[in-house]
Amino acid sequence: MIVVDEDAELETAFSDGDPDAVRIAYDRWSPLVYTLAVRALGNVAEAEDVTQQVFVSAWRSRTSYRSDLGPLPAWLVGITRRRIADAFEVRARERRAVEASPAAGDGHAENVTQVLDSVIITDALGRLPEPQRRVVALAFYEQLTHTEIAAHTGLPLGTVKSHLRRSLERLRSTLEVPDVTS
Repeated sequence: MIVVDEDAELETAFSDGDPDAVRIAYDRWSPLVYTLAVRALGNVAEAEDVTQQVFVSAWRSRTSYRSDLGPLPAWLVGITRRRIADAFEVRARERRAVEASPAAGDGHAENVTQVLDSVIITDALGRLPEPQRRVVALAFYEQLTHTEIAAHTGLPLGTVKSHLRRSLERLRSTLEVPDVTS
């Protein structure tokens, strides 16, 4: 184990790959790195991630550190600034992905509700027997008339009407929300 009294010795040990040096550097300068990250990002979890990333990056690229160009803490601050910029880029990418999603926009809550309703209705339709499901799909998704459905399916007009009536009754009872206000 090395005992480091001066930054110069620590810098040399760090760039030489001494594992104790990275521990000492972390103990000494992680509060600085963390403070910079939390102030920039405003998020404790992201700041903790950035702090870890900085020291992992520093350790992996320790051979590129040159003490003649500046002290180790300044080098770590440079890495910190790049990791903070990376975190902002990740945020921007995630925000663009959310904004590009069909559920994004001014009516986000309404869109989410519509998606959930669609999933629930699709599940309920899937539980109908095949001929009834097909008739309902033709009537509501294809917007065909009863006569057109009969011609399309080859079913008698009365059967089409019966399938629709029974299907709608079944869907109504399946999708009905019990009144809990009373």
